[in-house]
Amino acid sequence: MDICTVAQLTGTTGRILGVDFGDVRTGLALSDPSRFLASGIGYISVGGIEKTAARVAEIAQEKGASAIVVGLPRNMDGSEGPRASRSRAFAELLAGLLPSVPVAMIDERLTTVSATRYLNETNTRGRNRKTVIDTLSAQIFLQNALDLLFLER
Repeated sequence: MDICTVAQLTGTTGRILGVDFGDVRTGLALSDPSRFLASGIGYISVGGIEKTAARVAEIAQEKGASAIVVGLPRNMDGSEGPRASRSRAFAELLAGLLPSVPVAMIDERLTTVSATRYLNETNTRGRNRKTVIDTLSAQIFLQNALDLLFLER
């Protein structure tokens, strides 16, 4: 299945899995079945793009996700660099592993900035900060995707 846009997910129903793919940690978030609220569900540290895609595919099946949204790390000017290419390759691997589950990509610019601000405001520091930032980023851009889908209704 090809990678789609978030707007193309309007024809689906059920939970959406948000994935903030990273080389070290991959943050995960999951929507409720009504697609109103995104919640962080943790992160995985599997190592390697193929192993990470396989583990995310397993989690998507375990959680009953009917769609997946992967963050696309664009540069501030909208261009795409090496991180965006790697995220696209990850999304394509994921789509190949789950041919019946649509995989969309969403611009994740400024989600890490938003996550960092939130962690600063809640005085989350040190090791705890590293373990939650990827999850929180996935939660933020999944919520953005849910909000876009709500507007499309």
